[in-house]
Amino acid sequence: MPLLRGVARTAVIAGTATAVSNRVSRRQANRWSQEEQAQGGGYEEAAPAAAAAPDPLEQLKQLGELKAAGVLTDAEFEAQKAKVLAGV
Repeated sequence: MPLLRGVARTAVIAGTATAVSNRVSRRQANRWSQEEQAQGGGYEEAAPAAAAAPDPLEQLKQLGELKAAGVLTDAEFEAQKAKVLAGV
């Protein structure tokens, strides 16, 4: 029985130490995140890459499909087509 009692005591001590260690780690992580937010995030995120210029032919095809499907009227189609062609 003394061996079992010693093993049980060790298990309780190890469990308590783990719980305390985890609690300290969480507190430090929270404190560091609060400090980063107060300092403006700590680092700059990379700006998204500029989108490639859309292909005018592809845009015209899509507009034609929308017109054929009845989504765009003739006037709307002509207006959008003029915008696409003006960007060329």
